[in-house]
Amino acid sequence: MPRKYVQELHDRWYQWAHDGQREPPGDWPVWLIRAGRGFGKTRAGAEWVSEVARSVPGARIALVAANEADGIRVMIEGPSGLLGVARTDEGPKWRERMRQLHFDSGAIATLYSAGTPENLRGPEHHAAWCDELAKWGQRGEAAWDNLMLGMRLGDTPRVLVTTTPRPVPLMHKVEAVPGCVTTLGRTSENPHLPASFVAHMIAQYGGTRLGRQELDGEMLEDVEGALWSRALIERCRVDADAAAKPVRVVIGVDPPATRRGDACGIVVAALLRDGRVAVVEDASVEKAAPHVWAQAVASAAARWNADRVVAESNMGGEMVAAVLAQADVTLPVRAVHASVGKARRAEPVALAYERGQVVHAGAFAALEDELCGVQIGGGYAGPGRSPDRADACVWAVAALREGLAKARAPGVRVV
Repeated sequence: MPRKYVQELHDRWYQWAHDGQREPPGDWPVWLIRAGRGFGKTRAGAEWVSEVARSVPGARIALVAANEADGIRVMIEGPSGLLGVARTDEGPKWRERMRQLHFDSGAIATLYSAGTPENLRGPEHHAAWCDELAKWGQRGEAAWDNLMLGMRLGDTPRVLVTTTPRPVPLMHKVEAVPGCVTTLGRTSENPHLPASFVAHMIAQYGGTRLGRQELDGEMLEDVEGALWSRALIERCRVDADAAAKPVRVVIGVDPPATRRGDACGIVVAALLRDGRVAVVEDASVEKAAPHVWAQAVASAAARWNADRVVAESNMGGEMVAAVLAQADVTLPVRAVHASVGKARRAEPVALAYERGQVVHAGAFAALEDELCGVQIGGGYAGPGRSPDRADACVWAVAALREGLAKARAPGVRVV
């Protein structure tokens, strides 16, 4: 392609930018782009600042990074930084000693470090670009406060925040700013990334906590008093190949209370040859009629050559076995009744996770979100009204562990 056409494409970035990079409408004070790596956050930030410099001659703009080195490397001199996105007829000049970028319009962007919040006390700005806010560190909140107190030039001072999320207090503080507009995005939503890179990242990290945070832009937090934590589940994660030849397989089922109720939890667990129990599939279905979720159980049983179905009977009694029989599930069905409360049954399962006796052979995002919402004492603070998937997981894992304990009891010979 001739050089002049390459330059033309470069200068007309807004014509090929994807939706997540375009400035939202309205008189917002803060625009938060909370997205995965490679989404195009830096390019969006640099292009936005450049447009502010063009449209507001003499504007004073703050550039705030976790530290000065990151700011220079990413926001100023990076391939998607301010120098890199300048149009062919523009010549912004970086004056390193002053930590200032001077634009042709007379606008000046000054680089600040979140690690030295005192430098933001006093200066006034029309606009600000804050990059990777989630890694600003212990002094980040002071830096944010000093910045916001100085956003008083012009009629509509604005702040753009570009970051991959982390569950830190400053993220919540920014999201709570009245009028804040949030753009969410995944790495895979950037059409300009190499398909091979996206495929490799998803294959390696998809569904894990790291992947959901760094690729999907999700802000994952631990619930206070929860039996499971995100870190615990990550410690228990193994490759799917680890469960290739299980000793036996059980399917846990937590049926919905009504025909159009919550999800039907269907979780497959396998006893491995080394004595560990592995969660191998979450086959749960949402708002399904009895014949639909029964067929989902039958399909999972066929895929894994399951030995038994363990189903909660509180809401249906013998109904569970009858529905499964109609779907040609001929496996033995063991009904479990949570007479002492689900928490009592979940606690020893969570302890088994802590001891490394239970693993996840793969990533099961929806199930793991529910597990991390089950609290000590029986409370639930996860997604949805009820931890259907988590309950099914507990039934399956508990059944396998109980069977293993009986097999190891004195006087019992395992054949």
